[in-house]
Amino acid sequence: MNLLFFGDIIGKPGRKALAQILPGLVEEYEADLVSVNGENAAGGFGMTTDVYDELVGMGIDVLTSGNHIWDKKEFIPELDRLERIIRPANYPPGVPGRGALVLESKEGPVAFLNLSGRIFMGAMDCPFRVADEEMENLPSDVKMIVVDVHAEATSEKAALAHYLDGRISALIGTHTHVPTADEIILPKGTAFQTDVGMTGPIHSVIGVKASQAISRFLTAMPHRFEVASGQVILNAVMISIKPESGHAESIKRIQKRLEK
Repeated sequence: MNLLFFGDIIGKPGRKALAQILPGLVEEYEADLVSVNGENAAGGFGMTTDVYDELVGMGIDVLTSGNHIWDKKEFIPELDRLERIIRPANYPPGVPGRGALVLESKEGPVAFLNLSGRIFMGAMDCPFRVADEEMENLPSDVKMIVVDVHAEATSEKAALAHYLDGRISALIGTHTHVPTADEIILPKGTAFQTDVGMTGPIHSVIGVKASQAISRFLTAMPHRFEVASGQVILNAVMISIKPESGHAESIKRIQKRLEK
């Protein structure tokens, strides 16, 4: 089973780049499923139903998210209704949405699980224990499991990957928007990359206009951020999974630079 997983999609520039290059990548890598982290896809912060429909219409099978999924208040009630989007499972009980879903591929069922880190993030339930609970609730025939860990600290992502090694197919990190060059198959068969990076403007500070980010650092005052423009970089990872065991066979970083 071949999975294409894209990092945080940053606003309209990221969506346009994704629409432009996705068909070719699906064909090149013979992808069975496509997943993106969509929490920044609407104006750089949050999600809307229109953007959700746009991404699903491109052929995106699963949208994961993170702390910015709550930024568009009108979208929060939609999380209970929309079937292809998940939010971190380790938010406290009663939060809208779901933290996991199972999709059918031609090679069998595939579970997607979303988790948030706790280091330098908000107060969350333990992602290690929540991962155990969510996996226990999966149907017994699900062997392929993909986890998006939306977290700041590289150590926390690596610890989760090793904790789940052999029990999941892949653990891919998101949130920092900066791709790491550490893709690996862990000893027991789990594919891991600390952060897949973003699909968004290159000449920016993690996707936003550099001048606005600099002003925030210089003054320490709140500042309205806007998505940058110009050339776009697309970061993704291709993971091949053995359906019979659920273990990863290979993991490959993908990076493309596109004009406006």
